[in-house]
Amino acid sequence: MQKVVLATGNAGKVGELAGALADFGMEIVAQSALGVTSVEEIGLTFIENALIKARHAARVTGLPAIADDSGLAVDALAGAPGIYSARYAGEQASDRQNLDKLLATLASVPDSQRAAQFHCVLVYLRHADDPTPLVCHGSWAGVIAHQPSGAGGFGYDPVFLLPEQGRTAAMLSAQEKQVLSHRGRALAGLLDALRHA
Repeated sequence: MQKVVLATGNAGKVGELAGALADFGMEIVAQSALGVTSVEEIGLTFIENALIKARHAARVTGLPAIADDSGLAVDALAGAPGIYSARYAGEQASDRQNLDKLLATLASVPDSQRAAQFHCVLVYLRHADDPTPLVCHGSWAGVIAHQPSGAGGFGYDPVFLLPEQGRTAAMLSAQEKQVLSHRGRALAGLLDALRHA
């Protein structure tokens, strides 16, 4: 198996990605297990931030790296929280604090204007200076519910309502989420790109 560093400190992301990538012949090691600290995300897009994280992890470890940058874009908020999704309520905000701020911000927004999309960019670098990184994007459309529902997932999953499912992302099984989610779609694209690389 090829050892690859996963450039994230988010345990939820590690869990969602590690299994599928292990099935592809990659031994996924979280950056924290290799002593890699987080790098400041100074990019203005999901792609820029994913590249920053992957290059940092690859440079520190000397291993190939995969990084994810993802977030929630709410139409009524002109795409916010966007790249700031993990710190929407502040730099050290918890998932619950971010979710509560989102619900408070949308309190007076009617159902017809609560459309949102999750976006995920996955980047694979063969080495820190890889001039041709593999970059894959996945998106997932839904609406923001008025109240959290469901115990699974993480982040904004409890308020990300899937009208066609009649459930929030937090109510889906891990297998359903892998197929439907923005991260699952980006991962499918990455696995396909790796097969043809």
